[in-house]
Amino acid sequence: MRYAHPMPLPSPPTPYSLRSALLAGATGLVGRALATLWTGPQPLHLLVRREMAPTGPAQRVHVVDFAALPPLPRAEWAICCLGTTIKVAGSQAAFRTVDHDAVLAFARAAAAAGVTHFAVVSALGADAKSRTFYNRTKGEMEAALKTVGFRHLVIARPSLLAGDRASLAQAPRFGEVLALAVTRPLAGLVPKAWRPIEARTLARALLRSLAEAAPGVTVLESASLQDLGA
Repeated sequence: MRYAHPMPLPSPPTPYSLRSALLAGATGLVGRALATLWTGPQPLHLLVRREMAPTGPAQRVHVVDFAALPPLPRAEWAICCLGTTIKVAGSQAAFRTVDHDAVLAFARAAAAAGVTHFAVVSALGADAKSRTFYNRTKGEMEAALKTVGFRHLVIARPSLLAGDRASLAQAPRFGEVLALAVTRPLAGLVPKAWRPIEARTLARALLRSLAEAAPGVTVLESASLQDLGA
């Protein structure tokens, strides 16, 4: 009797391809990187403030007002990449509207849509007791998210983000350009906690941390993000 050789098995799907998810801020550096990493087959719902083309067949684009969110599609995961700068926003109040209020509104709407695993891009130095407005706002946002009641909350605190903003039709940020020009040639000498992190590296770290499904709150400082997303 002859036995046929079995057909080769397909490569197993990445863990996050089996989850439905919501992504807020898909037009930014990290959000776009996340969208390009999403392979499906479960849908990724892109919640954006302006129209954009999906980067994959499993993606659905929803143009929304984060100040008045409609009921969101059912999903298991949610990732928040909303963020701006005080210069772009125009004032501290406008900055807080995006980096605190819109993030919290999205989190609450996601929880109502059945999301149990939530990840957010915060910032290095986030501290609700900080004297610096930027760091204090980020810290207060983190504290507010902890009250929403997610089974698993991932808080990412990256250092300086590196990526091609021009390809996203975003104006260059002078401080970011200057800092990258100074630190990149010395990357090997800069401690990992302070080293610039590529947007795609951060995106991979977020997805892998969510896939671990550890209960409770996971805070990932920039050095951990570099390792997890390598």
